[in-house]
Amino acid sequence: MKYIIILADGMADEPIPALGGKTPLQAVATPYIDRLARLGCSGLLDTIPPGYVPGSEIANLSVLGYHLPDVFEGRGSLEAASMGVEILPNEMVMRCNLICIQDEKIKSHSAGHISNQEAEVLICFLNEHLQNERLSFYPGVSYRHLLKLRAGDKRLICTPPHDVPGTLATDVLIKAEVPEAQATADYLNHLIMQSWPLLENHPINLQRKADGKLPANSIWPWSPGYKPSMKKMTELFPIRSGAVISAVDLIKGIGIYAGLESIDVPGATGLYNTNYEGKTQAALAALQTKDFVFLHIEASDEAGHEGDVELKMKTIDYLEKRVVQPIWEAIQSWKEPVTIALLPDHPTPCHLRTHTRTPVPFVICKPGQTPDNVSVYDEFAAAQGSYGLLKGAAFMQAVFKNIDS
Repeated sequence: MKYIIILADGMADEPIPALGGKTPLQAVATPYIDRLARLGCSGLLDTIPPGYVPGSEIANLSVLGYHLPDVFEGRGSLEAASMGVEILPNEMVMRCNLICIQDEKIKSHSAGHISNQEAEVLICFLNEHLQNERLSFYPGVSYRHLLKLRAGDKRLICTPPHDVPGTLATDVLIKAEVPEAQATADYLNHLIMQSWPLLENHPINLQRKADGKLPANSIWPWSPGYKPSMKKMTELFPIRSGAVISAVDLIKGIGIYAGLESIDVPGATGLYNTNYEGKTQAALAALQTKDFVFLHIEASDEAGHEGDVELKMKTIDYLEKRVVQPIWEAIQSWKEPVTIALLPDHPTPCHLRTHTRTPVPFVICKPGQTPDNVSVYDEFAAAQGSYGLLKGAAFMQAVFKNIDS
């Protein structure tokens, strides 16, 4: 048996009045996704354990069956694995967004989805002015970068910028969770404020403003942690090999720590214009030689953060026609059976423009299994599925469970 999980980041939503009270999943025609529901079994998965915020780092680790208290060391440390950034025992790593602040409020968590080329110039510029023996920046993809700090205390209260659009930046600066971490919080907040005059008048941002684009005029560090220790998926589940396919360093990093081969796809952007066909073909090729593929599609999450209902529906339509349909049609001629599981990691409702901790709908379509009575895939239909509400590693155990056992 081969196994593929198709994870549509942030795809789940809430009823939208403009769609007649339907969610985007309910409003878009998805015959191939619905076929998975009709031939498989559905349920809901609680991906956010108590005490954790509903971030993609938490949700994707949960989806893959990891026990968060044992493995979670912040988002930055996971992305570092994908970027090839070494973390020493005395070092703390944080995700560091390039964001746009306008009228003292957080306008965009992505600085208007700044390009890789522009962002790399800005990160290198910050290193020229702010790097020292304790601090370094590392350029990533678009707005997603890293900050590495020696002798930092991770016991901080940090606000992800995508959670607070329209909020005064000074109201959501970093706070110390314990008195011992106050020096680290003060250092990082001073760093944020140092970035403002440096970035505001950089030629790239002057040009972006002249072109009617949002400037990347602030850094925003969050999700601190040290180097994590994770078991390989081959140690946890009955597989011998696996691959992860994503445009996002976070997911690649999780996959690398999980012992999966990270497969890069040219043109994979993490947005609605990603190379769906390339990722689909890469997944099918990986399944020929590996037991398991984790195929991550980011686009719906970004549409939710933008509050763009039409765009979110388009990303679901693309998932249906450019990912699920060709994968389904391809495996019909294979001699070895393939289990397909489909789910989001968390909801990103368009009206909230941020993640929620609501359990997500999933479907597992396993050759030879007896289907339940669910015939369509959406947030409410899945709740009637035979799996009910799962938590922890139960979803992954269900994916890999032998139907005869």
